[in-house]
Amino acid sequence: MWALNANRHTCYHRPVIYWDSNAGAPLLPQLAAPLTEAMLASGNPSSVHQVGRSARRRIDAARETVAKAFGCMPREVVFTGSGSEAAAIAILGVWAGRKDLKRTRIVTSAIEHPCVLGSVERLEREGASVVRVKPEASGAISLEAMSEALTEDTLLCSLMAVNNETGVIQPVNEVSRLCTKRGILFHCDAVQAIGRVPLSLREVPADTLSFSAHKLGGPAGIGALINRRGLDIVGLTPGHQENGRRGGTQNVALAEALGLALGITLAHAEADTARITALRDRFEREVQAALPQVHVNGGNAPRVGNTSNLRFEGADGEAMLIALDLAGICVSSGAACASGSLTPSHVLTAMGLTPAQAQASLRFSLGRSSTDDEVTQVVAALITLAKKTGAS
Repeated sequence: MWALNANRHTCYHRPVIYWDSNAGAPLLPQLAAPLTEAMLASGNPSSVHQVGRSARRRIDAARETVAKAFGCMPREVVFTGSGSEAAAIAILGVWAGRKDLKRTRIVTSAIEHPCVLGSVERLEREGASVVRVKPEASGAISLEAMSEALTEDTLLCSLMAVNNETGVIQPVNEVSRLCTKRGILFHCDAVQAIGRVPLSLREVPADTLSFSAHKLGGPAGIGALINRRGLDIVGLTPGHQENGRRGGTQNVALAEALGLALGITLAHAEADTARITALRDRFEREVQAALPQVHVNGGNAPRVGNTSNLRFEGADGEAMLIALDLAGICVSSGAACASGSLTPSHVLTAMGLTPAQAQASLRFSLGRSSTDDEVTQVVAALITLAKKTGAS
């Protein structure tokens, strides 16, 4: 069982180093008491009696917190079960509610999260023309390439703000403004960006924006979609809740926790980013100094400060991952949603890496609990393991 104790993770009482924050950050300690209290409370926000009204006030307060953070109206905030669901509603719902049937083109990138790629694949089967713009070798999507793909028959463009595997920051500010000028709807997957790069609807005038709580130190099982007023989105689940955009009784406790996690994350974003970036940079310097043939995938592009995707040429990445886990170091080989898959990362292969190079890569994503001592331990473990597993 996982727990956070004095900024240390434990698994069955054994301390571990948790460097997989892009998959899910540990629950913020400040949330434990209010989350427990909220979950013990009863009440359906749709009920008209006093208990229902109390639940309604609580979820409305959480909605206002999210709206204030992103610079939108509370009624534009839709609570969902995850960031993946929020993105799916944004893409599939816009398609289902479109008015101009001549706009059948969907533009996205080849390095999106599986929830976005899966959604556009479904639309492709329904007759949409889907363009997946490939990244440059650096992992960044070219603004010029996106501009060329955005033709007059384009209905929607979906682009992530930060790539979950490499941490490369994508040009969502520029692309969103380009879409606005051309009358194209824009969706931003902001799951990995919150608290790591400045992001609001003032900087990124997106029509829809999705994110999740568990990347921020909130609980899993709750996400949110910003749906700008006036945009018709057909809900995937019928029901009157969330103004018809997401049916089903809302989880008041998780919505409150999302709002709390968002507030705490944004309040400490500047200090956390500076500290974690310094740790990540030290980590990469020391690894490459000891193992000169280790490459940083995405290292030539602007990145968020917590993510390091390292390629250990000639090594068996899966073997390294398992060995690190046995040593009490938790990292990842790519997106958590693709864990268990033997196929190489679609992000890294889209960047031009061979399948062998992609499978020799590991993602290290630091978080609030990461320390200088952990950097020392992880570097030492990697040097030992890289030599044992054949990394050059």
